[in-house]
Amino acid sequence: MILDLKTIGPEPKEYRLELDPGWWEREGDRGAAQGLGLDSPLTFHATIYRAGGKYVLDGRLQGTLRLSCDRCLDPYRFEMQSTFRLFLAMPAPQKTEEEIELSGEDMMTDFIVGEEVDVDAIVREQIYLSLPMKSVCSPKCAGLCPKCGANLNKGPCGCQLETVPSAFDKLKHIKIKGD
Repeated sequence: MILDLKTIGPEPKEYRLELDPGWWEREGDRGAAQGLGLDSPLTFHATIYRAGGKYVLDGRLQGTLRLSCDRCLDPYRFEMQSTFRLFLAMPAPQKTEEEIELSGEDMMTDFIVGEEVDVDAIVREQIYLSLPMKSVCSPKCAGLCPKCGANLNKGPCGCQLETVPSAFDKLKHIKIKGD
């Protein structure tokens, strides 16, 4: 969906968009190959208004994602709810090459070119930002056997794991003069 910024004034405009599960795959994103996708329709609510030379977009995403567990590689459902504020601004012309410090508002600013914004790109970015750092199907996930690769959540695999001596075992036998 393309949003025409010429129609946005100081009065807030509201938008509601519902993306079906096939939206992610149609966009040709590599995330689908990594096990990421929509498991149910994704609802996007946004309010946008002009504030000086910027546009302020307050948004909310809600839906269910399909993720792949980092420990056992099984797919699982992740309930996502995300609220965000994004400032849309034209890039200022750079006058000097000196370093400048970014403020908190600068970190929430998305620079735009032209008078149109691709809402799909904003939604995709916010989905990625709402993903957990470690994607785990459950806190008790046992993962995969390091020897045979069996899913340990489904039961023990029967492998005899070798205990590797620690490199620090040698330190137990060090004798220090004076003790």
